[in-house]
Amino acid sequence: MTNPLIQARDAFATKHPELRILLNGRDWGYRDVGSGAVLLMIPGTLGRGDIFWNQIEALSDRLRIVTVSYPSSGGIAEWAADIQGLMDHLNIPAAAILGSSLGGYLAQYIAGAAPDRVTRLLAANTLHSAVGLDQRPPYSLDLQAAPIEELRAGFGAGLSAWGQAHPDQADLVELLLAEAGGRILEPELRARLDALKQAPALPPVPHTADQIVTIEADDDPLIPAEMRLAVRAQLNPGIAYRFLSGGHFPYVARPADYTALLEQTFGLTGTGPDWGTEKERCR
Repeated sequence: MTNPLIQARDAFATKHPELRILLNGRDWGYRDVGSGAVLLMIPGTLGRGDIFWNQIEALSDRLRIVTVSYPSSGGIAEWAADIQGLMDHLNIPAAAILGSSLGGYLAQYIAGAAPDRVTRLLAANTLHSAVGLDQRPPYSLDLQAAPIEELRAGFGAGLSAWGQAHPDQADLVELLLAEAGGRILEPELRARLDALKQAPALPPVPHTADQIVTIEADDDPLIPAEMRLAVRAQLNPGIAYRFLSGGHFPYVARPADYTALLEQTFGLTGTGPDWGTEKERCR
């Protein structure tokens, strides 16, 4: 049976094939689509840059969207420098940066370490600190030596449980299982996990509240309520978008709503649902 999400993602990937670039000796994937103000989007552990295909297709007539796929080595500090190198390569002095999950941690690090390169920070479904993460599986494992089947099985168990609790998201679960099951290559998957396990403390983000947006979901199984509150407390966003449902991947689970919040953030004509005007905007 055809999975419409995989089919749509693959069609996008065929139309916009991933480009490769060496940055400080690390092999990155990236896409550069559209024109206008620049939005750089960084995925989480389970996703290549094309995981944001819905938003790219909806917005690339009004924004220039750059997405990245992680290399097979390095960590948060190294990747922050690499992304600045990619921006230099693409002649982008500064950009709005949206990062989800692992990507949200990296985006916060870039905003703190190189604030002049970030016009707006969008920290999505992410964490404020990696302290204690090394005590929880799979991060408690030796991520370079543990059998890859064991790491992938851990993702499989979690995703399968989510799918059973949310049968309406079966297509999304299948897409993510395929990512964890091999579309993300083994060394890349290990590097993503290890980057969070070894993550340095986040530097303070000096941007003003009107330059900071947070995005979260009430039913996110990976970012508990206390961590969502801690992210907000640490960043003091001017606007906090809160999905009442959407899990850890609202950009795929609820793409029209996600696109609408980006339209609102960038002052574009809205094509989707209205998020309202409160500091905390819920849907």
